[in-house]
Amino acid sequence: MTVQELTKRTHKVAIMNAVHDLAVLVARDEGFFRDEGLDIEFVSTPGMAQVTTSHTVKFDTVFDRPLDSVYNDGGIDQYRMCEWGIMKRAVEAKSGGLRQRKIVALGASMSKFAIVVAKDSTIYEPEMLKDKLISVTPNNGSHFTMLKMVEGFLEPQHVKTTNAGSMQKRLEALGRGEVAAVVLMEPWISVAQKQGLRILIESHSTRSEAAGDEVDGPTLTAMFRAQARAVEAIEHDPTRYIHYLIAETGGLLEPHELQTWRLLHAAPQPYTRERFDDTYNWTVKWNMTVPGATYDNMVDNRAWT
Repeated sequence: MTVQELTKRTHKVAIMNAVHDLAVLVARDEGFFRDEGLDIEFVSTPGMAQVTTSHTVKFDTVFDRPLDSVYNDGGIDQYRMCEWGIMKRAVEAKSGGLRQRKIVALGASMSKFAIVVAKDSTIYEPEMLKDKLISVTPNNGSHFTMLKMVEGFLEPQHVKTTNAGSMQKRLEALGRGEVAAVVLMEPWISVAQKQGLRILIESHSTRSEAAGDEVDGPTLTAMFRAQARAVEAIEHDPTRYIHYLIAETGGLLEPHELQTWRLLHAAPQPYTRERFDDTYNWTVKWNMTVPGATYDNMVDNRAWT
């Protein structure tokens, strides 16, 4: 009996930025999900890494963004993004009475983010960003990982963020001198290198997986097995799959110019209580989500039970 026969449901899985979703894209196109007996509808939503993205995001809410809006309306059942972004959404959806989602895994992608300044900038180290505008995607991976990178150098009151738009638009804002620094992920770190910009600091950034209650444990287990196969393929030869990332730049990057060593993947894993406590408390410390959530309310490792 296939997993799909058990669930009796076609599940809708989100695809956004390739750096988050590379394992899903590879598993889809290599037939690994199909091999698991899964019937999945893949729903594409715009992301900040895509050169075609035109929407803007707000600091004060995450739930009106394209992926979040589609999930809340039932158009997506399962998705992934930066670990802290999933944490915020799971916690605040529950407190705000929105469609529930649980953290169901530590995700496959751990690819890097970087803080970048202009080639002629007088900023040479992270502490020199004191009170300088840094462009991020608010309350998403570039925002959270930037805080992770600078908190050893700057007091919170001296970290100043703004939103200049997509990765391409924030590079354009940097070129115009409207911001002092920008936070990028691949393929845009490689674009910045190609343009001769200066990278101040980099960090790996883990993604998490979220799912609605409609996606049962056996289905998630099968999804994560398919992703694990994709991880093996990516780690064996990432050059076979960089076309997903190159396409997001709209011709600004050639395949040989992508720095594949920044891509890092591992099979999805259970989300532990210790990791939840550490990550959630850190997020609350930075006033990036509301207090009062617990591991038992937010996490469901049903793929492993």
